[in-house]
Amino acid sequence: MALFSKKFCDLCGEKIGLLGNRKLSDGNMCKDCAKGISPHLAGRRQLSVADMQAHLAYREENRQKLERFSPTRTIGSYGKLYLDDNNGWWLVSRLARYKDDNPDMLTFDQVTGCTVTVDEDRDEIKRKLPDGKKESYNPPRYQYAYDFKVEINVASPWFSEIALKVNNQPIQGRGSTEYRNAERQAQEIRDALTQLHTQVRQAAAQAAAPRASVKCSFCGAVATPDASGKCPFCESTIGV
Repeated sequence: MALFSKKFCDLCGEKIGLLGNRKLSDGNMCKDCAKGISPHLAGRRQLSVADMQAHLAYREENRQKLERFSPTRTIGSYGKLYLDDNNGWWLVSRLARYKDDNPDMLTFDQVTGCTVTVDEDRDEIKRKLPDGKKESYNPPRYQYAYDFKVEINVASPWFSEIALKVNNQPIQGRGSTEYRNAERQAQEIRDALTQLHTQVRQAAAQAAAPRASVKCSFCGAVATPDASGKCPFCESTIGV
């Protein structure tokens, strides 16, 4: 009897090779199907086959929608924020040809928060002794390296956070030019997304606010304008 039974992908039906299985809560997925998963998706093993089918359908729909994405602004030099102000869409990617990577495209109103984090890595510097061994300085000396990330909170059925790494390589020295550039880019990305979040909330509040009654200058009626700012009696534009 074979030690390992052959497994087949519950999504495409193909046989799964050795070490190629990607477990789901109630089935199996091959590594080729797994290539289509969003990089921001967490908890794959907790998803059912039906859940994964829905996710991959969403990813294919995302690929098609990307053809209509036309950025009006790009912020960043490594991890970049692309904004399509005309359609209210945005995405993040490290690629200049971002469509090749099928990045998740979201709407402005899906931004729920944004923070900048700086990861600090500390390594002790030791001096080399004549016998080749190393010992600590007194007091100990350290060198520091930094990585900037922008953590974007989003409202999506598939993930709740997108992490955008601002710099390519760890930055040596807090006062360096590279550090200041990365800090500036991180703040620009955060400010742009925070502004989108604020604008969407203000627009929603304005839309939900009760409209005041005004006197129509055309028919003389005192009425509340409809959603398009027209008089409900004569349909003339009286407000917005």
